[in-house]
Amino acid sequence: MFAVIKTGGKQYRVAQDDLIVVEKLAGEAGETLVFGEVLMISDGNNVEMGAPVIGGAQVVGEVVEQRRGAKIIIFKKKQRNTYRRKKGHRQHETVVKITEILAKGGKAATEKKAAPAPKAAEGGDNLSKLSGVGKVMATKLNEEGFTTFAQLAAITDEQFAALDEKIFKGRVPKDQLVAEAGSMAG
Repeated sequence: MFAVIKTGGKQYRVAQDDLIVVEKLAGEAGETLVFGEVLMISDGNNVEMGAPVIGGAQVVGEVVEQRRGAKIIIFKKKQRNTYRRKKGHRQHETVVKITEILAKGGKAATEKKAAPAPKAAEGGDNLSKLSGVGKVMATKLNEEGFTTFAQLAAITDEQFAALDEKIFKGRVPKDQLVAEAGSMAG
């Protein structure tokens, strides 16, 4: 049994246990991906074509690794002008192992789909609203246990020193952080 899927603007013919290299997809090694754009499924005798996709059909795969492809050299030259420009590029790629091909009536694979990372911790505040704190910094603060404005408003000098060394790196002053967090908390 094989299927034709579409991802990253390209089409791939896949069968179970195939390894395919696609343009970068979100996910760490070991996570499950579900491809919903299935253009065709064939089991040897029967061929089912989509118009353009088969509704309800899915292909399930597991991320093997995230990597970068071979280097491509871009070289520009103009004759008689001593104009030469050389650049290189390596495309980000994801290696996926196909684990299942599910037709329309197949069991639902939606429960196997990797859960997206939470934007903010459960019941927490959006810490990226603080000036000088972006999405990445807010995620790191959540990982350190700071999920609400009230927690940041009551931060001690020792806690701030540890966060400054690990996350802020001198970009956010303590008095500004405490004042803004306090005003947003209540």
